[in-house]
Amino acid sequence: MAERRPLPVGLYLALSRFSGPLYRLVHEIRARQGKDDPARRGERFGRPGRPRPAGSLVWVHAASVGETNSVLPLIHHMTAGGQTVLLTTVTRTSAAIAAKSLPPGAIHQYAPFDSPVFLDRFLDHWQPAAALFVESEIWPAMFDAVRRRDCPLVLVNGRMSSRSYRGWSRLPGTAHYVFASITLTLAQSEEDGRRLGALGCGHVVYPGNLKFDASTAPADPVELDRLSTMIGSRPVWVAALTHPGEEELALAAHRQILNSHPDALLLLCPRHPERGAQIDTLIGEQGFTSVRRSLGKTPKPDCQVFLGDTLGEMGLFYSLAPVAFLGGSFAEKGGHNPVEAIRFGSALISGPGVANARGLYHDLWDAQAAVKLEDAGDLAAAVLRLMEDQSARDTQIATARAIADSGKGAVERTMAHLRPLLAANPAAAGTE
Repeated sequence: MAERRPLPVGLYLALSRFSGPLYRLVHEIRARQGKDDPARRGERFGRPGRPRPAGSLVWVHAASVGETNSVLPLIHHMTAGGQTVLLTTVTRTSAAIAAKSLPPGAIHQYAPFDSPVFLDRFLDHWQPAAALFVESEIWPAMFDAVRRRDCPLVLVNGRMSSRSYRGWSRLPGTAHYVFASITLTLAQSEEDGRRLGALGCGHVVYPGNLKFDASTAPADPVELDRLSTMIGSRPVWVAALTHPGEEELALAAHRQILNSHPDALLLLCPRHPERGAQIDTLIGEQGFTSVRRSLGKTPKPDCQVFLGDTLGEMGLFYSLAPVAFLGGSFAEKGGHNPVEAIRFGSALISGPGVANARGLYHDLWDAQAAVKLEDAGDLAAAVLRLMEDQSARDTQIATARAIADSGKGAVERTMAHLRPLLAANPAAAGTE
């Protein structure tokens, strides 16, 4: 732990230490955009929102919704063994999921900004026995603060894209210092593990991808029956977890689909439901008739777009739509976890940008269990083919489910690697 800090790390820590005014401005902007919760402002600056429970506490950090959903089964396993877990996230959407889904024995706080001042305040209060960072959450000040306290640091479901690997490789000394803070590296795949190990991560193993075991919120059977009856035999598809720019792509595709099926219905479900009013305006400007789920509206026969601007109902929308375009894949957001759509029986279509679940998507594409589009202009044709060819659709869905089922068990394998580390730390005793 006495390794000298490289100059870039030292400069980053010095700048972030004195960047309080900048972080306050960032928070104010994010709060105005609905991304930060002004009522819990202090947590972003390391001030605790509640007392620390007595006994051992493990800190789990996940950035947003995808990482939160993937790590929830792991948190359930730890709390079932008597371990208190502190989950930190960045976004309000992930905080809402935590509020609904965390088990007894787990608490949520917003993650502090990456400054030594805020992190020391945070760590002084919470005093974690171990820190688990999910997927690609690599923050130099956080890692340095944990390292200085000799706290075991684990990268869970770790991934490293080729682009990020090339970036870190340009500063090998800095990369080694940052990544050598990681005590145990639980990589999603051998490719991810190879890159992480080359950057300096310690003890790299491959327990599999937690996304295969991620819990899926069930569709409300009453609502599913009600909406299914209302929609009837209309052709339906869903544009799921879309980002700015992808709503326009989905609406352009739907306009073409309506030429072949005038009664077709698009379920448009943005990744951030708080954008609902903005998207509803866009839909109207494009000349479509629509209703918003968040306002309690239902799709009448003349409705062309049903805007699913609610949280925790993707299971309902996937169950209603036999064909799904999964967003984030044309908006350079790295794509989204496809397992939920697969579990609910939607045939998948995506763009090429899926770095967040690269290995899983490649398995699906190689087995023709999902459709990969290089050009967003081909979206309408891909939807129509699956919408009109039930045999092809059923085959694709069945193959995708087989792939998803084959990856189960990553949570148990991950826990098998975590137990010895936690048990070796006296503060973490009691984790089973």
